Amino acid sequence: MFFILVFVSISGVRAAETVKPLTLTESIDMALKQSVLIHAAKEGVRGAEAQQKEAFTGFLPKFSTSYSYTRLNEDPYFVFPGAPPLVPAGNMTTGTKDNYNWNVEARQPLFAGGGIRANYEASRLGAEIARMEEAATVQDLVSDVKVSYFSTLKAARILSVAKQSVEQLKAHRDMAQGFFDVGIIPRNDLLYAEVELANGRQFLLRAENGVEMAKAKFNTILRRAIDSPVEIEDILKEQPLDTPLNACVAAALDNRPEIRSYMLHVEQARSIVNLSRSEYYPNVSLIGHYAKYGDTPGVSGSPYRAQENWTILAIANWNFWEWGKTKHRVDAGISRENRATDILTNIRDQITLEVKNAFLLLNEAGKQVQVSKKAIEQAEENFRINTERYREQVGTSTDVIDAQTLLTKARADHFNALGDFNINQARLERAMGVKRVDHR
Repeated sequence: MFFILVFVSISGVRAAETVKPLTLTESIDMALKQSVLIHAAKEGVRGAEAQQKEAFTGFLPKFSTSYSYTRLNEDPYFVFPGAPPLVPAGNMTTGTKDNYNWNVEARQPLFAGGGIRANYEASRLGAEIARMEEAATVQDLVSDVKVSYFSTLKAARILSVAKQSVEQLKAHRDMAQGFFDVGIIPRNDLLYAEVELANGRQFLLRAENGVEMAKAKFNTILRRAIDSPVEIEDILKEQPLDTPLNACVAAALDNRPEIRSYMLHVEQARSIVNLSRSEYYPNVSLIGHYAKYGDTPGVSGSPYRAQENWTILAIANWNFWEWGKTKHRVDAGISRENRATDILTNIRDQITLEVKNAFLLLNEAGKQVQVSKKAIEQAEENFRINTERYREQVGTSTDVIDAQTLLTKARADHFNALGDFNINQARLERAMGVKRVDHR
């Protein structure tokens, strides 16, 4: 039993060692596979494509058939006056009580004023719009995964700063306790160290909670159990941006699916206007009709009527006066087209602003990273000097705690800036509609 337990323990350790943390690419792939929003967007594409196929059937002939049975109260007849005295008057039968009819009809539209083509074009554009919406949904999800991924890493770095701060405060408290025990410092200095240690532990609790919240959001985006363990590859880094603002804006205007979607909305609105205008013209159709008749269910004819007949005819229908109904419908369509054009212009303006804001925030975070690096070096040296001065009792406890507070703030500021840099980079990539921006 002892050897079995040892073997199981070793196997468990090895299994744990072989578990690799999730990479950003793996996280994105998992989210794309599990997302219900992506599934809903794909269903939207399928529905729009089905509507496009439905609209195409308007070009094709339509076939229909019917079968009917009619029962009369008596055989139809007419009164024959006769030709007295040679032919007496009487009733002459002209049909049967039981009548069965089977009809087959084919109808091919020949001209509809461009309405069929306009309807198909609107449906085709609707399918393209659905694809653009799916692409936008994918980009949104990828951006959400990146932001959540880097937010989790940032929270973990802040947690490490909080732990390090507590360790330093505890070491200082222990040093102050030793000085107090031998009567070197007053009780106030010891209490001050105790209070700052308690504050450091509160900071640690908030940091731990921040990590748990970031992990819960990460699991939610990936549609995993909300309490699933989160182990991700630490890729927080800072690289200078090499793409100028005008190039970022140009890329966004070329790549953003939202712009393409609203361009298609404008084209679709124009097609709907053409569809409404088609009602100004007549509809011309070619109809072929075949019928069979009989006094039995087999429609094999009767003594009074031929078994079958067929006809071919052309029909033109034209509603030439409806009190301005078509005109009003066209005017409404033109208004929708103008509205879509205005929305497209606004979308371009908003995307340009979004890119510039993301660009500026990314540059700001990059500069903050550089400044915070120097601040950490200075804060570490300041903390070392004040700790040594306090150890030699030529400095005060307040000096040490203030120096430690500055050091903790400098480290937290650095990791906040580093995390914000990666988060803002992900947001700039989303604003540009690209997977990755260029760096040096």
